[in-house]
Amino acid sequence: MTEAKPIKFKTADMAYTALFSVLIAVCSWISIPAVVPFTLQTFAVFCALGLLGGKRGTLSVLVYVILGAVGIPVFAGFTGGIGVLFGATGGYIMGFLCSALIYWLITRLFGNKTAVIVIAMLSGLLACYLLGTAWFMAVYAHSAGAVGLTAALGWCVLPFVIPDLVKIALAAVLTKKLAAYAGR
Repeated sequence: MTEAKPIKFKTADMAYTALFSVLIAVCSWISIPAVVPFTLQTFAVFCALGLLGGKRGTLSVLVYVILGAVGIPVFAGFTGGIGVLFGATGGYIMGFLCSALIYWLITRLFGNKTAVIVIAMLSGLLACYLLGTAWFMAVYAHSAGAVGLTAALGWCVLPFVIPDLVKIALAAVLTKKLAAYAGR
């Protein structure tokens, strides 16, 4: 039996992880209120993944989610707490973690070419939409009554598609331009 290699995590890795967790929080505070608020959170998540890579980027998203779960107001509207994660938009926050894991898997399997990065980001966004919308429908049905898929998509996904595609395009461009500075 072979022993698993220990994960080496340098001080710079910890600093980048913390920095991008904070960046995600700051970008979540820049918001336009709605049923699901318009924020720059998605942009920050994909910048973290693109610039830090799958492992460190996913860790920065996880740290962000944990900070919010314990009550630090890092979510949209300066909110925090486990109640936000169990609320109507909590599925989208958890969807960021799912996006990160999908990004990590795809880039690990297929490399870091621009096309792969964009496909990984789009796949992660789709997973975030799926998880978030399913969660939204379940929470909404429990608190206010059943909501149809068309209505949920109209409230929670359709208004975000074009802005999120622009955020992914910007994150992909920044990834290629700044990757050398992020230690990748």
